[in-house]
Amino acid sequence: MIENSPVVSVIIAVKNGERRLGEAIESILSQTYKEYEIIVVDGQSTDNTEKIAKSYDQVRYIRQTGKGLADAWNLGIEAAKGELIAFLDSDDLWAPNKLSLQVDYLVNHPLIQYVIGKFRFILEPGCPIPIGFKKELLDKDIVGPIPGTLMVRKSLLNSIGKFNTDLVIASDVDWFARVKDENIPMTVIPEVLLYKRVHTENLSSNAEKNNQELLQLLKQSINRQRRSQIPKNQDIS
Repeated sequence: MIENSPVVSVIIAVKNGERRLGEAIESILSQTYKEYEIIVVDGQSTDNTEKIAKSYDQVRYIRQTGKGLADAWNLGIEAAKGELIAFLDSDDLWAPNKLSLQVDYLVNHPLIQYVIGKFRFILEPGCPIPIGFKKELLDKDIVGPIPGTLMVRKSLLNSIGKFNTDLVIASDVDWFARVKDENIPMTVIPEVLLYKRVHTENLSSNAEKNNQELLQLLKQSINRQRRSQIPKNQDIS
């Protein structure tokens, strides 16, 4: 039992996720930590996503009017009532102790602004390994600066900014780069907290678009780091 248990707002952004959404929600309901709310942000699905989400009394359903994953995450953040925020993709699963480990750490370390953990890829049965995916990653526990392992104080999201809606795929990479460049205090929980499904429908399988955005973000990160090294009284005009 965690004293003064804060509420965690869990955000699931989904579009046409009827095949796997129920399992993702069940992995939240199976958490050993129970002080949470579930917000499903539906990107205008045309399948049974809405019906599945609304079949759970614990779910608050929001239909997205904008477009894109970053917009969906931001919509969920704005609707969140909890002081801590977590994210789960509609096709992924959490370990049962994911929330309890991260909440406990943040409660006991008030200067730490966010925590991540390890994750493990799992290949969906009957699915071929997608082009560009390294098979050896299936056998590893990976430290994951990705939304599915993240728990973050809502106050940090309000101060440093939410997700960049100009990016199609790499808005999460951009956010993690920004907090890193600002030297925001964080910690890695050294346990597998997320099981990330690999299948042919993964958004990140669009390698060309992903590479374009990553190159853009690398340049932005380098520029931020250069600016941070300039003395405040130096004229940079």
